[in-house]
Amino acid sequence: MAPMSDSSLRLDVAVVGVGRMGKHHARIYRQLPGARLAAVVDNDPDRAGATADEFGCDACGSIDELLAKHPTVRAVSVAVPTAFHVQSARPLLERRIACLVEKPLAPSVAAAKELADLAVRCGATLQVGHTERFNPAVRAVAAMGIRPRFLEVDRVSPMTFRSLDVGVVMDMMIHDLDIVLMLAGSPLKRVDAVGVAVMGKHEDVCSARLTFASGCVANLTASRLALKTERRMRVFSEEAYVSLDYQKRTGVVLRKAPNAEALARVREQLESGADLSQLDYSELVQVDELTMDLPPGEQDPLTAELTSFLNAVREGSKPEVDGEAGYAAVEAAERVVRAIAEHRWEGLENAKV
Repeated sequence: MAPMSDSSLRLDVAVVGVGRMGKHHARIYRQLPGARLAAVVDNDPDRAGATADEFGCDACGSIDELLAKHPTVRAVSVAVPTAFHVQSARPLLERRIACLVEKPLAPSVAAAKELADLAVRCGATLQVGHTERFNPAVRAVAAMGIRPRFLEVDRVSPMTFRSLDVGVVMDMMIHDLDIVLMLAGSPLKRVDAVGVAVMGKHEDVCSARLTFASGCVANLTASRLALKTERRMRVFSEEAYVSLDYQKRTGVVLRKAPNAEALARVREQLESGADLSQLDYSELVQVDELTMDLPPGEQDPLTAELTSFLNAVREGSKPEVDGEAGYAAVEAAERVVRAIAEHRWEGLENAKV
């Protein structure tokens, strides 16, 4: 998935919304050989102008202005606040202009379905900005093709006082919901969750348990009130156990296959009541570093994501994270939030002692 270098294959691109995330999109587009950054769009003229000056492109105050001045634009990143995703992406998709919409796809299931259906109806490419899918460690796990029986995911960080208009589920946990749905590969059957709001009206901490039709179970924890940042995932399957550090982009894999006969003998001994307390468990499994065979220059997940997006536009292929996947993540997030609301907790004042 290396960037295209032939200038004849460059696509005219734009970025709508150049706040913190949108500015990163503009910077990377400016650097990609397969793209020509034509314009940035923002309703704040100073912000649009400053970004345009920094990256050598045009500044527009609206999508209508972008469409009028740059009819050759074929791909656009939509990085406005989630509440404005539909109204920003709709006129672009209707003109069959490819859109990469930042996560979450939309603020509600209904809105997410509207965008996903619109893209299909118009024959336009729609990719959702679940950048964590392009984390080298996550991609390495996905490439293993294992069937998880149990997943455990922790994503915690200190309070940044950003995105407080939504809870931690839509702000942070949705990254992991998308990954868990992809790895489980099975319909979501049941959701249980508990959450606590501390800084505002939305939950700042959440613990959720997802049960899939296949029997796979996933426990997810998200918090924006921690004292340090941690992003970890553990995958348990019959084939292997994987421990993954999102943040460091590292992982280890424990496989039983090389010592299957030894493990079988251990099981027989345990069943017969033998004392195995002196046995070294580490000698019964094969422990390897998680291999991440990625081309040079693609270690940055956002660069990999935008490269993948442009390749899908250029080739007319299905994006790695399409509208259906984005919709599924929003639907799962809504079910978690609903489960939080349905969870009953009477408080310590009602506890019996």
